[in-house]
Amino acid sequence: MGTASAGTGAGNGRARSPRGQGAQLRREIVAGVQHLLAEWGSADKLTMRAVAKEVGISAPSIYLHFADKTELVWAALADRYDELVAQMTHAGSDAGDDPRERLRAQAHAYCLFAMSNPGHYRLMFEVRQPAVEPSRINGHPARHVSASFRTALRGCLESGYALSLPVEQAAQTLWAALHGTVALHHSLYHDESSETLTLHLADGVVDSLVTGTPGTSPHFPSAPPETEASRRIRDLLSPPQQ
Repeated sequence: MGTASAGTGAGNGRARSPRGQGAQLRREIVAGVQHLLAEWGSADKLTMRAVAKEVGISAPSIYLHFADKTELVWAALADRYDELVAQMTHAGSDAGDDPRERLRAQAHAYCLFAMSNPGHYRLMFEVRQPAVEPSRINGHPARHVSASFRTALRGCLESGYALSLPVEQAAQTLWAALHGTVALHHSLYHDESSETLTLHLADGVVDSLVTGTPGTSPHFPSAPPETEASRRIRDLLSPPQQ
C-alpha cells in the first residue's frame, strides 16, 4: 500500500512548507480566499475545505493560521481596507491645514475609491460577511475607516468647529451616508455626471455634521455630550473586558 511522501502534505501532492516559511503559506491561503470571494461574489459558500482545495493543502493546515472562517475573510479583505484608508489619509494630508477641509477630502476619497473599485467595494461592504459576536466586531479591518473619520472629526472639534452629533455618532453617520450614496451609484447610475453628484452629496453630509466656520452658530445645533447611539458605538469599539 502506498503512503504519502514525507515531503508532501496530507497526501494531496503539495510539498510541505520548509521550516520558517509558514508566512508564505499564510499568504497563499489569503490569496486563495481572495480569488474565491472575487469569483463567487460573497462568502456564503466559503468553507475551509473549499479554501484547502483552492490552495492545494489539507483543511487542517488552515487552522494553523486562522481560527475560523471569519478570520479568513477578514484577512483576505484587510489589504483592501488598508488601501482605502491610505487613500483617505493621503487626501486629507493634501487638503491643507483646515481640519474641515481635510474631513471633506477624506469623504471624497472614500467615494472615489468606491466608484473606481466597484468590485472590491462590493466585497468589502455590500455582501454579507460571517456573523460574529459583538465582542469581536472591533477587530474587523474596516475599523480603520471609522477611526479615520473620528480622528478627522476630533480635529474639527479641537479647532473650534461645532458638531451636530457626538464624534462617534457623527463618524458612523458620515460613513453610513457615504456608503448609501455610493451604493446607489453602483446600483442605478454609471456615468461621470453621477460621480460629480456623489461628491456633492458627500459635501452635504459634511456640512450637516460640522459648522461652516469655527465657533457656535444659531443655525447649527451643537451636539450633546453623549447620546444613546454614541454610547452603543463606543461600546462596540471598546475591547472586551477580560
